[in-house]
Amino acid sequence: MLSIADTPEALTPEWLTEALTASGCLSGARVVTADVQPLGTGQMCDSVRIRLAYDDADAGPPSLVAKLPAADEGSRATAIMFRSYEKEVRFYQELAGRLPVRTPRVLHADIDVPTASFVLLLEDLDPAQPGDQLLGCDAAVAAAAVGELVNLHAPLWGDPALARFDWLHGDPEGRAALLREVLPTLWAGFQERYAALLEPHVKQAGDLYFLRLDARPTAARPQTVTHTDYRLDNLLIDPQGVVTVVDWQTCGTGTGPSDVAYFLGAGLAPEVRREVEEGLVRSYHDGLVAGGVTGYDWADCWQDYRRGTWAGLSMAVLASMSVKRTDRGDRMFLAMADRHARHALDLDAADVLT
Repeated sequence: MLSIADTPEALTPEWLTEALTASGCLSGARVVTADVQPLGTGQMCDSVRIRLAYDDADAGPPSLVAKLPAADEGSRATAIMFRSYEKEVRFYQELAGRLPVRTPRVLHADIDVPTASFVLLLEDLDPAQPGDQLLGCDAAVAAAAVGELVNLHAPLWGDPALARFDWLHGDPEGRAALLREVLPTLWAGFQERYAALLEPHVKQAGDLYFLRLDARPTAARPQTVTHTDYRLDNLLIDPQGVVTVVDWQTCGTGTGPSDVAYFLGAGLAPEVRREVEEGLVRSYHDGLVAGGVTGYDWADCWQDYRRGTWAGLSMAVLASMSVKRTDRGDRMFLAMADRHARHALDLDAADVLT
């Protein structure tokens, strides 16, 4: 069996030859050089770009992207706690091929769950570039991103078969109980860390949400596959505006509009969001209906969207206090908290907490 090459140094020409041959995209040729360079600013795991040369020119892809466990022990421990690496590897192995959402082609995926040792080899979609959470995007990119959410959510909407994917849904009641316990403490730490930078509306929204977690509604909604961290940094956008979705470490089951609210809340400047969001959410609902979803009317969709505005604020606090701290991470998490707080307050979303 092929070993798990879980560090940049382990991505040798010999290992890559075996992996690419097993994947069927290399036949009879060998990788002779592999130039491995860091890629991106991800905080939960490490990514590298591998530029390849073969003993038979053009025998295989000129470059690949590999995802590996984080070198930072704190980030790795968080990933183990939330099964992040397992989720991403299993998504590519078991679900990506069943869903029309645009994702990179996976060439090799392997994981040892107890140790969180894993490796993913993915097609390199260069010149597509990640969106920038700090800069935001325009309405056209937002519309393309929402369209991919229809492709993610509609096919398995309310499908009882999702129950068999333990890695996907895990223990939702246990996770909810854990978050109710830890989020208020993390919120206090978040306020202390960023005290000099927090806008008043962030504190207002945070106190509304984090101090009322026990009041969150339990009404059942149809479940589907959700990305749960659907934001610009986790999308690749090519020069024609085509969107590809990456970073599936937080995928799970939930209500689809929560992904829409999470994306629009942080991906658009507030003044742009206020102008276009209802139209984009209506296009999402129309897409669900066209994709075969029944029994889910516009009023339910809009209410679930409003409820989803809180997820981004929750993620900003949880992630910022759980992974290695960086300057860009601080700016990103503060921008997320700012925009998601404004979003929830704009839509008077406090009433959906009761």
